[in-house]
Amino acid sequence: MKLDDFDFDLPEALIATRPARPRTSARLLVVQGDDLHDRHVFDLPSLLRAGDRLVLNNTRVIPARLIGARHRASAQGPVSAKIEITLMEPDARGGWRAMAKPLRKLMVGEDILFAGGLTATVAEKSDSDLRLTFNQTGDNFDAALQAAGTMPLPPYIAAKRAPDAQDNDDYQTVFATRAGAVAAPTASLHFDDALLAQLAAMGVTTTEVTLHVGAGTFLPVKVDDVTTHKMHAEWGEVTPRAVAEINATRAAGGRIIPVGTTALRLIESAARATGRVEPWVGETDIFIYPGFAFQTTDALMTNFHLPKSTLLMLVAALMGQGRMQTAYAHAVAKQYRFFSYGDASLLIAAPS
Repeated sequence: MKLDDFDFDLPEALIATRPARPRTSARLLVVQGDDLHDRHVFDLPSLLRAGDRLVLNNTRVIPARLIGARHRASAQGPVSAKIEITLMEPDARGGWRAMAKPLRKLMVGEDILFAGGLTATVAEKSDSDLRLTFNQTGDNFDAALQAAGTMPLPPYIAAKRAPDAQDNDDYQTVFATRAGAVAAPTASLHFDDALLAQLAAMGVTTTEVTLHVGAGTFLPVKVDDVTTHKMHAEWGEVTPRAVAEINATRAAGGRIIPVGTTALRLIESAARATGRVEPWVGETDIFIYPGFAFQTTDALMTNFHLPKSTLLMLVAALMGQGRMQTAYAHAVAKQYRFFSYGDASLLIAAPS
């Protein structure tokens, strides 16, 4: 299975830099068997049925992009350098793994000063990233980060424009509660409270799980044989309550529909041991590509993904590679908007 098998031509103009407004007005390509239907997210009540369960990732994106300065004494006097930090993930010792630009200008033990009195100390450094500790912890750190940081927009958006205040709302789901992600579960960005209430009224239930999406979600696949690719690990939790809800729905014959690949990867991780979702907490590096045996997913709502990406491999695993090639060609021809702020698809797998 070669990386080029997951390539396609995508016009630059189809990469969305702002979301649809309102959220539910985004287009929705429904793929069921060989049938393709052009709809909108606000059509979900007519596409789902009573007894279905949506699995939502309630992670909350932190303003992980920081601009600060490093100050250093020299024979000519104080020297300062602008430093751009992107937090990637917290570690078990209370610090943060982060990327820095320019990394070469930092030394272990140096402080980086940000707005609002937030300070980071370089605790460790490698050729590619570093470990930071901060002068604030807990709620104080969260408040300082909120004041000093900006939303960590994906590289393909950040290359076109800088983040602004609007992204604080746009790049956050309406049910985000557990802070820790540095990238949004983007399929969930299409929901608003009114749509969720409408679905609940017709008997579509929801379950919340948590997967803190890391910056590694944007890392490219660099091997030609995709089966040898090593996934980044991300922390997640499936609570006993979530397990009970999911298993009750399956027992009653309802469909389990993760909203986003992050929710799907998490519940499939929680079902790997027994074939049935179990309570689960920890890091997952599950890699889903064609040939994967799904244990608990009946359908998936997800955005349109990058060429040669692991997420494109995931949807090909669920629906079939040829079917997804056809669907993506249709999406390009119909000028669907791609990636994090783009349109969505509803992929309904064939019953096993």
